[in-house]
Amino acid sequence: MDMNKIRADFPILSREVYGKPLVYLDNGATVQKPKCMVDAMADEYFTVNANVHRGVHYLSQQATELHEAARMTVCNHINAASINEVIFTKGTTESINLVAFSFGEAFLSQGDEVIISEMEHHSNIVPWQLLAERKGIVLKVVPITDSGELCMDSYKEMLSSKTKLVSITHVSNVLGTVNPVKDIIKAAHDLDIPVLLDGAQSVPHMKVDVQDLDVDFYVFSAHKAYGPTGLGVLYGKEKWLDRMPPYQGGGEMIKSVSFEKTTFNELPFKFEAGTPDFVGTTGFAAALDYMNAIGMHEIEAHERELTIYAMNQLAQVEDIRFFGVAENKTSVISFLVGDIHHFDMGTLLDRLGIAVRTGHHCAQPLMNRLGIEGTVRASFGMYNTKEEVDILVKGIDRVKSMF
Repeated sequence: MDMNKIRADFPILSREVYGKPLVYLDNGATVQKPKCMVDAMADEYFTVNANVHRGVHYLSQQATELHEAARMTVCNHINAASINEVIFTKGTTESINLVAFSFGEAFLSQGDEVIISEMEHHSNIVPWQLLAERKGIVLKVVPITDSGELCMDSYKEMLSSKTKLVSITHVSNVLGTVNPVKDIIKAAHDLDIPVLLDGAQSVPHMKVDVQDLDVDFYVFSAHKAYGPTGLGVLYGKEKWLDRMPPYQGGGEMIKSVSFEKTTFNELPFKFEAGTPDFVGTTGFAAALDYMNAIGMHEIEAHERELTIYAMNQLAQVEDIRFFGVAENKTSVISFLVGDIHHFDMGTLLDRLGIAVRTGHHCAQPLMNRLGIEGTVRASFGMYNTKEEVDILVKGIDRVKSMF
């Protein structure tokens, strides 16, 4: 990877903050955008802009072709079996809510169980709690070890004839733990239980093959994978999506409407009510093409090497405590230093031009398990460097000296 060339593709990385060169280490929240992605969206707005699937005129046909080509790009990127299995949503959160509502309506009833884990983002907790209130299902929670790994024995013991779905994160947004998702899926499938994986923190960092995983549902956001905000993907096996009712009603998701009866459109449009973000999908396709041109395996190797380097360098900071030291870990490091509040650390690092995340990271149950209120989180993207890690370490030492 030519880091100078890659960094040049992200104009924001050349700016200064408080007179200091920007060191952006908040990629777990959102990544910066390559110029080619923004250019693709600008070009569509200025040359092709028209609503999709509805118009007979030239611009509408062109816009529709771009939108559906983007769907194929996503399909190929995750190796889905069919474009019918790729649903565009507003993001990971909406994708999980869609499954919770539609799968829940079709397949879950009072007393049925859904399994999640202690390391889940709120987006993979709250939708299931709402379903529990609505339909009386039971939520089971897989515990984690002190090192930040799933207790797989506990997980397997939870699986039963009452379990109707397993919904687990692929990579923890707090701990950086890469979960043994193939083992999770196999154990569930041995009992004919479908599995949803939250891929918000995995798709930007590693090659994901949904057919190889044999996962039933896979969800992720564009903005964390170098694409635009407000766009996400739900991958679902066609056998499940066909049997699930629509999540929302309106235009685009219908075949025919009368005041007596409505019939629904075929996949994938059954789950895409209203005008889609057809310009955003073009931008996301450009972002995925950009990532693939660099190489997903190269990106993964670079970020894992960077994570190991950062863990080793940060370990030299006196009184530092790490949260999440799993053997299989990538791209995310959460820590506290002495008695310094995470908010104070983040605020003072910001004055040095270093952007990190502080707080509970939308994972309050995990914070309760760890016995803390929040952490400082440094998270990496493909454009981050060892030099930036060194700046972070020096910045922490400087903040520490103030206390």
